[in-house]
Amino acid sequence: MAQSPLEMRHLQTLLALSETGSLGKAAERVFVTQSALSHQLKALEARYGAPLFERNTKPLRFTQAGTKLVELARAVLAMTAQAEREVAQWVSGRSGALRVAVECHTCFDWLMPAMDAFREHWPDVELDLVGGFQIDPMALVESGAADFAVIHDRPPARAAVVVEKLFSYETLAILSPRHPLARKAFLEPADFGAETLISYPVDEDMLDVVRHFLAPAGVSTQRRKVELTVAILQLVASNRGIAALPEWSIAPYLARSYVIGKPLGPNGLRCDLYAALPESLAAKPFMSDFLAEVRRCSGVL
Repeated sequence: MAQSPLEMRHLQTLLALSETGSLGKAAERVFVTQSALSHQLKALEARYGAPLFERNTKPLRFTQAGTKLVELARAVLAMTAQAEREVAQWVSGRSGALRVAVECHTCFDWLMPAMDAFREHWPDVELDLVGGFQIDPMALVESGAADFAVIHDRPPARAAVVVEKLFSYETLAILSPRHPLARKAFLEPADFGAETLISYPVDEDMLDVVRHFLAPAGVSTQRRKVELTVAILQLVASNRGIAALPEWSIAPYLARSYVIGKPLGPNGLRCDLYAALPESLAAKPFMSDFLAEVRRCSGVL
């Protein structure tokens, strides 16, 4: 005849017996009668073929076998309690994981302050960045490798993925104060034809200035690819070419006239950033708060 498995209720009984030191108090703690508790203990002893505690001793003393099972009970019940707390917090929106992916080199200017503020509000949420710059963060959200992706322009609809607009911003042409084009009120697509466009090392169709300004006008330009914003600005300041960057990323340099910014076109070039997130997380309170912190820290609303 197969033996019945060791159950959580058995572990709870053993731990209660260890902590209270008596059958009566242990029975009260686990909400059973003393008779039912005694029956449980006899069944366990029959299972292991050995007594678990010494009878008629005060305080109650466990045998070697009983001590081993109490150690097991203490470890398993502690782990179970912790797991249940975490699950309960996750279900109620107080805990979980938030892995962030970006396809924007300059987004870290506002993303890091937003993450710092979020950690203060939600210390139990595991917040992390997925690598660095991502070419296709939407795919990471779809595959479950990311929970929040920052994306230029509204992406096509995808199953089980929610898209939220983060904010709009202006992309400016960035020039040296000594550049001949610096005298113009705004730049036109044709102004870029004879210039070197200094940009991040990404495909052209990922650059706002190309996708929304130059390509529609049929204008192409030479490119020089640079990893860091500060390196782009240094090259621009030394008249090695021109750039086009979000206003938030170069505001301090504009303020001290290290470089100058010009609108792209008479009305300027306004662009949008979006967040893509799993449908399963969209209603979580911590996700709503993270969206709010991103918008707040962007400073461009």
